[in-house]
Amino acid sequence: MSKTIDEILAPRPEARPRIYAYSIADAAHKGRLKVGQTTRDVKQRVAEQLKTAAIKNYRIELDESAERDDGSIFSDHDVRAALVRKGFANVELEWVRCTVKDVKTVLTELRTGQRFAGTHHETFPMRREQAEAVDKTFDYYRSIWAENRNAAPRFLWNAKMRFGKTFTTYQLARKLGAKRVLVLTFKPAVEQAWQTDLENHVDFNGWQYLSRSSGSDPTQIDRKKPVVYFGSFQDLLGHDTAGNIKPKNEWLHTVNWDLVVFDEYHFGAWRDTAKELFEGEEEAVAKKEAKLEYAGGLEDMNEDLTVLSEKETEFLPITTRAYLYLSGTPFKALATGEFIEEQIFNWTYTDEQRAKEAFAAKNPGQRNPYGALPQMRLLTYQMPDELLAIASGGEFDEFDLNAFFEASGTGKAAKFKHKSDVQKWLDIIRGGYAQKSVEHLKTGTRPPFPYSDVRLLPYLQHSFWFLPNVAACHAMANLLAEKHNVFWHEYAVAVAAGASAGIGLEALPPVQKAIGSGFETKTITLSCGKLTTGVTVPQWSSILMLRNLKSPETYFQAAFRVQSPWSIKNPNGDNPNEEEILKPVCFVFDFAPTRALRQLSEYGIGLSPNEPNPENAVKDLVAFLPVLAYDGANMTQIDAGGILDIAMAGTSATLLARKWESALLVNVDNDTLRRIMDNPEAMAAVERIEGWRALGDNIIETIINKSDKVKALKNKAKEKDLSAKEKK
Repeated sequence: MSKTIDEILAPRPEARPRIYAYSIADAAHKGRLKVGQTTRDVKQRVAEQLKTAAIKNYRIELDESAERDDGSIFSDHDVRAALVRKGFANVELEWVRCTVKDVKTVLTELRTGQRFAGTHHETFPMRREQAEAVDKTFDYYRSIWAENRNAAPRFLWNAKMRFGKTFTTYQLARKLGAKRVLVLTFKPAVEQAWQTDLENHVDFNGWQYLSRSSGSDPTQIDRKKPVVYFGSFQDLLGHDTAGNIKPKNEWLHTVNWDLVVFDEYHFGAWRDTAKELFEGEEEAVAKKEAKLEYAGGLEDMNEDLTVLSEKETEFLPITTRAYLYLSGTPFKALATGEFIEEQIFNWTYTDEQRAKEAFAAKNPGQRNPYGALPQMRLLTYQMPDELLAIASGGEFDEFDLNAFFEASGTGKAAKFKHKSDVQKWLDIIRGGYAQKSVEHLKTGTRPPFPYSDVRLLPYLQHSFWFLPNVAACHAMANLLAEKHNVFWHEYAVAVAAGASAGIGLEALPPVQKAIGSGFETKTITLSCGKLTTGVTVPQWSSILMLRNLKSPETYFQAAFRVQSPWSIKNPNGDNPNEEEILKPVCFVFDFAPTRALRQLSEYGIGLSPNEPNPENAVKDLVAFLPVLAYDGANMTQIDAGGILDIAMAGTSATLLARKWESALLVNVDNDTLRRIMDNPEAMAAVERIEGWRALGDNIIETIINKSDKVKALKNKAKEKDLSAKEKK
């Protein structure tokens, strides 16, 4: 029997081998993974497999290719056998007692033919910008060494949070062929990231990680393999009482290092940043926080760290081939020219958001590596005159947040000095202030106040309120809890302030407990410095700036707390490569508009020291950080020029124009209209307005006649019933 053309030209099957692993959430399968293979859709295969047993509490943990780079294929038997060789128990048929990381490590080994120590399972390549940083730095080092073999070149990475600086630094060391890498930091709390990246990625298999906390003896390392030593400035560079190098650190000075890395280096600005971040805390607590954050003992060092970047050999008596500086806010270095353009790689918030937008446009439907990084929006609010009168000062008679939220006492006894006015502020931000409601009826608009606009409320489910001091935090908690503040009772309030909240990361668990998964709960975290650095709380989606901050570094260091990603990997439990983003944008709310926009303009200008036109620098930033300003009557989007105008003069042409257009400034009655009609010059001026002419002839007479007729009918209605025609 002859075949049809369709049968003869049959399509090629699309089947490709996959390795999968799933877990079942019950006591019998705890700690176990079912490792299998299929050439079909993994979700469909697993669902069919478990359907007969009516099992629904399963989760697909892994779905990866079973192919090697050379085209050969490995099976699920190979995977389980490799796990058994590593000491994991094959407890029953295809079930193995192991973790997803263990399976990923074995998959990588089977693909590459290498054996990895620990769980070196990550295989992701560098992103484009990371590769650019490595190449630019490598090329610069080589150019300096070509001129002078003994030179120790210096390079700066100005990279914001989540650039992946630890992973990228290790890739630079790898490209340099570095065997000895020394990482020095002001912030010991960042150690985990340095250790995790080295121990998880296959590119660094065999590398050795040492630190004070690791407990390893640095003199007993394998000298043939690369080694990374992590330490704080204060610990490694400090001296004993006699001024000598501490005996335990003498080995550091005998090693010829290939690369010395200064992590979280703020070029002397660390003291100012630490002081401003924690100045609202009690003095003893502030000292402990700063010591924990920036490595205690630095104050006692003889070296002047503000010129640290100029003469490393003087304060750091060790030898190295090259220096690498890492910082997210190196404004002083950029502004003073300590590094020239060819010595700097920049990766700013603007770069990140531009890459996110470009990837989405170029690769529709694909998982965006920048997709989970939310875009920020800044909303500023001009407070009503009655509140401004309470606390204003400065060059532009600005709203003084510290004075407005002034408080005294601690715990349940804490109280605001201007309690009734702070209550008005609470009513305003939830749209419940009566006087404002009348004004909004007049203007015909309702501006998006934080806790009243349905578009903003989901992003305020978990918010961070940054207050001036401990007393203000406790006073706010007390006020929110008062019986009449029923609206605020829906929110669990976590006070991360004062000695009772704990030092450093000790303040985090109560906040995490209040938030939980973040889906059902509503929380407000009150802080005057704690948890503003070094922590990630994915559910925080907005921050309310309720204190005066002087430097843009401090302002945005706090603001970026709410820019951490919040997403669900494998949201349906059937595709480990899928990601659902829960926080596409995040918000900064500020109630001192001039000061806030000055911070924004300084931040934009500071990140672009080579841009001669400040408006262009700010324009670049606000393209990805939209700004809405409420001037008491209207909510207006502000462009770069307007931001600079407000920063320098306290207002902008756009805001002034909108104010003049406001219905609140207009109160015209019939007597006023009659006086205009009786004045030929006034009528001539009105007739010259194009918008007025468009309304038609004799419009004033029509308005007056209609108005008088309505009044007459109202008076008649008081005396007797109106006819059906009159009611119309």
